[in-house]
Amino acid sequence: MGLSWQQGPLATRSIGRFLVGQPLPERLLFAEPLRRRMRVQFAGEWIADSEDVVLLHEPGRYPVAYFPVGDVRTGVLRRTEHVTRHRDLGATAWFAVTVPERSTERAAWQHVELPGHAAELRDRVAFAWRGMDAFYEEDERVVGHAADLYHRNDIRSTSRHLVVRDGERVVADTHRPVVLYESGFAPRWYVPREDVDETALTPVDGQTFCPYKGVADYYDVGDRSRAAWSYLEAWPEVRRVRGLVSFEPDRVEVYLDGRRLELEPGQTVVPHGVDRGLDPSEILRRS
Repeated sequence: MGLSWQQGPLATRSIGRFLVGQPLPERLLFAEPLRRRMRVQFAGEWIADSEDVVLLHEPGRYPVAYFPVGDVRTGVLRRTEHVTRHRDLGATAWFAVTVPERSTERAAWQHVELPGHAAELRDRVAFAWRGMDAFYEEDERVVGHAADLYHRNDIRSTSRHLVVRDGERVVADTHRPVVLYESGFAPRWYVPREDVDETALTPVDGQTFCPYKGVADYYDVGDRSRAAWSYLEAWPEVRRVRGLVSFEPDRVEVYLDGRRLELEPGQTVVPHGVDRGLDPSEILRRS
């Protein structure tokens, strides 16, 4: 998703390419100023607060926020003996994050032998997302990972004819689907409930969470497991797909203007876990 994750231009599985005469390095890292105030909460206390955060985009990873050491509360970081080596950025020292109420080992890190071309990260520390209680931009909680400045969702209405079949059974038939174009993913087609045979959908346990869309509920279609999903309380940014149903083209037959859709590159999604202390009810409240 975005610049370096899924199929973005810096991702290892990008479907595009840079039009240059000489081959680029196998891996490209990109650092940039976030230009947003960001805060970190741990054990109910603010332990970092900065308007000078640098965002690191690394192939195949979510963006990571690096805080100036001077913007971290004094005494919170305790350096441990644990040292690892980043393949591009050199030796990495690890810290425990400690306040009177709680201490967590290996909860923050700093690259301590940076090459000259990575000076933007010097004297900066990053915090393990799942190790902290929460991250905020101003007074609003950011969930999942640091916000990728290059991730976006575009939603378009269309009059194209979409039909979903489970064998001989027509599960959905519509001339008013909605298509969601999400950075790094193939298009996803959503069907209004009125155009779906809901008796064909069996709700199943096991929601997933998207930092950009909210909580997804899943359905079996006949004996085809988790072949459809819906964001029943989609976040305001994607409210146009709220309650609509989308179908997996590799699990049921999905036809667009008579052409059967296949699983395209970029449609396989790695489920994202929920942050510490963040339950579905809190996610839904944002909607």
